[in-house]
Amino acid sequence: MKRILALLLAVAMVFTLAACGSTGSSSSAPASSSSSAEAEPTYAETKTADVIVIGAGGGGLSAANEATVNGAESVIIVEMTSKTGGSLNYTSGSMACAESVIQKEDGVEDSQESFVQDILKNGSDFGGKPNEAMVREFVAEDINAFQWLWDNGLSEYTFNTDSEGRRAVFAPEHALYSVPRTYKTKPMDSANYSSAAHEVMDKVVKSNDKIEIVYNTKAIELLANDQGQVLSVVGQNDNGDLIRFDANKGIIVATGGYSANSKLMGMYAENGADYLRGGPASADGNGLRLMQMVGAALNEESMSYIPTFPMGLQSADDSTTGTIASTYTWKAGGIVVNQNGERFVNECESNPSIREVALEEQPGAVQYDIFTDKILEDLRAAGGSFMYDFTFEGENARGAHVLQQADTLEELAEKIGVPAENLVKTVEAYNASVEEGGTDEFGRTYDDSRDTYKLAVNKIEGDHFYAVPLHALCVMTLGGITTNEQMQVLDESGNVIPGLYAAGEVVGGIWGKFVSGGTGVMGPITFGRIAAQNVMSQELGSGYEAKPASNLLDESLFVKESSGESLFDMSSANLTDGEYTATVDGQEGPMTVVVTITDGKIAGVEITENAETEAVAGAALESLPGAIVAANSVDVDGVSGATLTSNRIKKAVTQCLEEANNA
Repeated sequence: MKRILALLLAVAMVFTLAACGSTGSSSSAPASSSSSAEAEPTYAETKTADVIVIGAGGGGLSAANEATVNGAESVIIVEMTSKTGGSLNYTSGSMACAESVIQKEDGVEDSQESFVQDILKNGSDFGGKPNEAMVREFVAEDINAFQWLWDNGLSEYTFNTDSEGRRAVFAPEHALYSVPRTYKTKPMDSANYSSAAHEVMDKVVKSNDKIEIVYNTKAIELLANDQGQVLSVVGQNDNGDLIRFDANKGIIVATGGYSANSKLMGMYAENGADYLRGGPASADGNGLRLMQMVGAALNEESMSYIPTFPMGLQSADDSTTGTIASTYTWKAGGIVVNQNGERFVNECESNPSIREVALEEQPGAVQYDIFTDKILEDLRAAGGSFMYDFTFEGENARGAHVLQQADTLEELAEKIGVPAENLVKTVEAYNASVEEGGTDEFGRTYDDSRDTYKLAVNKIEGDHFYAVPLHALCVMTLGGITTNEQMQVLDESGNVIPGLYAAGEVVGGIWGKFVSGGTGVMGPITFGRIAAQNVMSQELGSGYEAKPASNLLDESLFVKESSGESLFDMSSANLTDGEYTATVDGQEGPMTVVVTITDGKIAGVEITENAETEAVAGAALESLPGAIVAANSVDVDGVSGATLTSNRIKKAVTQCLEEANNA
């Protein structure tokens, strides 16, 4: 099928070249001119709008709406999954803004210049190079973007507050701002949304009759016309049909980053292939190559800017994905060690960037939190155990599958697979530092002072020892295509590619090596607005020659690997008719599936119980059971953006089939 589609695209491109002299773009080798007369490009449908937006995440939704505000009579959003939101489906959605309406109401004095300088400082850690001009563009427009969210419903939400009751707060998951300018609130419809920003934008966009969203359609090619203007997108839907989208004014690419592409991360970061994915499976970086095929310049230096959280809990049913979690036991005397059983950082370091980078440099990008009963007791006494108790306490806790307990350090080392001799030596050295009460080689102090990062001081000793493996978790990337401040995509010579704009994570080199709190959400939203404003106001250039960039990313980086193994071989099965039930671990609780076998075939699949997050899992819960029945096989493609839920459904169905086969 892929070969057929590739041939169709090659023939289509040659036909375009022959007919109107366009340079176009295609990853396939061009066919001979004589073959161009044999077949015209075959599209199931051709759709036209003033603006075509690729991607319905924060940047795409914002851009689509802003385009209509600036005069667009029609906008089409091409979305590869079955829902909007992108990465906003995987985050609580902290927002940031200087001189905001909230700060003014809370009496917090702030300035845009202070915001700019904080972002530049945070992004410059470890040699990062933020783009000051782009940062200033963001800060200047961010206040308008936040006010727009506020005016369109955000004002009705309840925000988290600090000890003084202010809704403008500090966010300790990132380097702290010089003043509180982060805003945290939960969505009203938590079954369908993870972040308030997504909820507000989604409702506005879906009520806008000038905007159409085409779901389950992946953009696979950009086309240039005979003036060199990139105004067409070829999309492919889940049925394999090709759809052409033509824009009158321009195309805005908002496809997100590459945090789900371990190959691409491994290419630019030493242990990047080992990072856990904490965002959508659709964040594969394909938008980068899409634009490179028409000449877009890849900001190579920024591609290594892949921030992580040193607190990734590996999923029970997918070793490549994870969620944010931590024991925080180091706050009460615990330590972290690498796969060699050795400490590598000051666990109580207040700058999270230092701990992030330190973990990224360790073998496998994994650490083990080592602690004891006494450490847990003191953590609880100091009020710092909320995340531990929620994540790891009890056999049904979502992190219970990784928690290891032993009566000796040697036994614990064997369970977690680190050298026992090294772990014992590490603990002995640490305990000696605690006794001395000074400062150790990593800068960790053991005096009587206490703060947010040091709630108690303890040795690693007692009757029970515990370990929890935590991985570097990637939820966003900072590398990508180069644009100017108007979000026009540039080629390798710095020329504007007519008609082509980009916004969000797909744009590289803006923030430096680290993002500041709230910019991961407000960045795409704000730059989406800027892109839309310019696509509607800038005149289309001409005379551009569209051709692949010299450093074109290899196509193999975007091919998903498959084990090739069948989950269950139906060809040799002898299934006994009846109903079979299986229960597997779900996201926040058990998932129960009932499979009906009739005449030796799968006649029905029903999910009778689940605790999945509807905002992410809804499409898989709705469509995958029918797909399994239609194929009479569990070996069907999972639903894009709902990989974990898809895997759980297929795992439960497989268990039912195995039971039916043995009945």
